[in-house]
Amino acid sequence: MKTGRFITLFLLAAMLFYACKTIEPAVEEEPEVLPEPRQGHTGPVVSVAFSPDGKQFVSGSFDSTIKLWDTETGNEIHTFSGHKGRIYSVAFSPDGKQIVSSGSTDRNIKIWDIETGEEIKTMQMQSRMVTSALFSPDGRFVLSGSINNTVILWNAETGRETRTFFGEFGMITSVTFSPDGRLVVFTDQPESLRSFTSTIRFFELSTGRETRVFPRYREALYSVNFHQDGRYIIFGLGDGTIKLYDLAANREVRTLNGHTGWVHSVCFSPDGSMILSGSEDNTIKLWNTETGREIRTFSGHTGWIYSVSFSPDGSQILSGSHDTSIKLWDASTGVLLKTITGAVNENQ
Repeated sequence: MKTGRFITLFLLAAMLFYACKTIEPAVEEEPEVLPEPRQGHTGPVVSVAFSPDGKQFVSGSFDSTIKLWDTETGNEIHTFSGHKGRIYSVAFSPDGKQIVSSGSTDRNIKIWDIETGEEIKTMQMQSRMVTSALFSPDGRFVLSGSINNTVILWNAETGRETRTFFGEFGMITSVTFSPDGRLVVFTDQPESLRSFTSTIRFFELSTGRETRVFPRYREALYSVNFHQDGRYIIFGLGDGTIKLYDLAANREVRTLNGHTGWVHSVCFSPDGSMILSGSEDNTIKLWNTETGREIRTFSGHTGWIYSVSFSPDGSQILSGSHDTSIKLWDASTGVLLKTITGAVNENQ
């Protein structure tokens, strides 16, 4: 009996001990600290560009802001505010120290200092909307185009108008320079969607004289880009095709077929071996320049692609979309490296 009573008491003590252990107050764990989400644009991203060293990139949006980003981290460095309308175009200066931007309703072209974020110059056009602006290859000039058929060359240092290019133009959809800076090239088309006759026009920078007009396509034409050797150009059309044209031979070399929507943006890779395109079919495509064959398609955006760009070394690709996001891709593998997602504003 003593043994049984001892065992009973031992079991009761053990039960009480473990019961006390289970009701000990739990130590509260520290809540996990999550990283702050990246604050992207609140409107469609219509223009993106890498800096000359590839360490940064810039974006322009319908939300009236320009944003500077760190390529490696994807973090925002600075927001440039000052335009009162949609941003249609952003570009770096050749030395990477400045950014030029064009706005719509405010009719302004602005030059910004990268280091300080300050506005350096404002050039105003007598236009309803400035559609495109960029620096000349030597950084001395800024070229701008507008919806009211005007192309103007500005002195980048003084902000004064240097030359206006005259002709019977339609609305200007894009502007660029030849690699040597001797030619001003732009695309234009009628404002009426019922009477498309898109053209590419070439003017001498030094004289302002028109040297060539071609071709005349009955499709929208939004983007033109030079090969690094200056002999070839590419341009995207409203029927979803991209044309490769030989300027020296004065002939169309080939047509790239694959997109199912208007092509808004095209560019050569830095070495000229590849072509990049962005379309209203929500995709980006990479092509072999020599064969015209499609290398790969980059999918992930949920809106039209307005702008695409190669990094200076050709290893990465940047895209801006109507879905308000910016995406950074690996050019060789097609892997998505980063996404900067904005917030949709239905009013933009």
